[in-house]
Amino acid sequence: MARWGPSQATVRAALALACRAPSVHNSQPWLWRVAEHSAHLYLDRSRALPVADPTGREMVMSCGAALNHLRIALAAEGWQARVHRLPNPDQPDHLASIEFSRLDDVDEHVLTLAAAAADRRTDRRPFVTDPVPEEVLAPLREVAGAEGCRLVLASDERLRGELEVAIERANSELRQRPAYRQELAAWAGRHAAAEGVPARSLPAEHLRGVPERNFALVAEGEMEVPVLADGAVLAVLATPGDDQASWLAAGEALSAVLLCATEQGLATCPLSQIGESAVSRDQVREQVLGGEGLPQLALRIGWPVTHEFPGPLTPRRAVSDVVQGLFPEG
Repeated sequence: MARWGPSQATVRAALALACRAPSVHNSQPWLWRVAEHSAHLYLDRSRALPVADPTGREMVMSCGAALNHLRIALAAEGWQARVHRLPNPDQPDHLASIEFSRLDDVDEHVLTLAAAAADRRTDRRPFVTDPVPEEVLAPLREVAGAEGCRLVLASDERLRGELEVAIERANSELRQRPAYRQELAAWAGRHAAAEGVPARSLPAEHLRGVPERNFALVAEGEMEVPVLADGAVLAVLATPGDDQASWLAAGEALSAVLLCATEQGLATCPLSQIGESAVSRDQVREQVLGGEGLPQLALRIGWPVTHEFPGPLTPRRAVSDVVQGLFPEG
């Protein structure tokens, strides 16, 4: 890179951490193009899930999570990411342009978040029954709000029941569709892959009573599941609107919430299927959100199983497969 800006090694390391972001079915639907003074985030439509995600909503959210990870990764290296979101109306797949400016110092908290980004993983096992205190959950709502979104906790039995019913309704609707089962099989349960959800990251048995996407439709996982009641907090991430900018913001908020939770020792599991069923989505909007905002996904949040925790990291594609334009030092 030019000497006034971050080095090639710095940009490469930041992009590698950005690619640790979660994505629907670990599809990693992002493409980065690096220029001399900037980086650009594009939607990679070759990673599409046309059955589960026909509008590309979840793909854009996945890219938003990677964008937030990149902001944190650069800040940890002493660089501010000046982000221009959806900079070209004529190019809807150009999600963000990122310019670099030097920071005077590095915030210690950013270093903690960058470490959380490297360690975070989706945990599909039940969580222990110890309650999560309000003072631990409050920062999750705050960081979602800072990204222009709202994290709504299903804080009583009625709200939790409505959300669980909506998740199960979405699961039931999806599993009736042969094309969905075929698509899920293409992205989950394989024993060695750099993409998709590998068998080692899936529970070895279906989790009765735990709201989760039912990967058992297509594959038996390998991850040991302890016998315990699930003590997860259920929450909904919502946006004021439902356009591409809203989806990108939802992804950035998702990343912020997951990293804040990881920083506090919590385990998390995003549940995106409520957005894959119009009926379930409407139910969550009316019964859980009180008609305010659009639900983008649900989250399970709780204290992790201590035995053999953490679960395995899901693999990622090589940086060279998702980045174009890195060039020698200037």
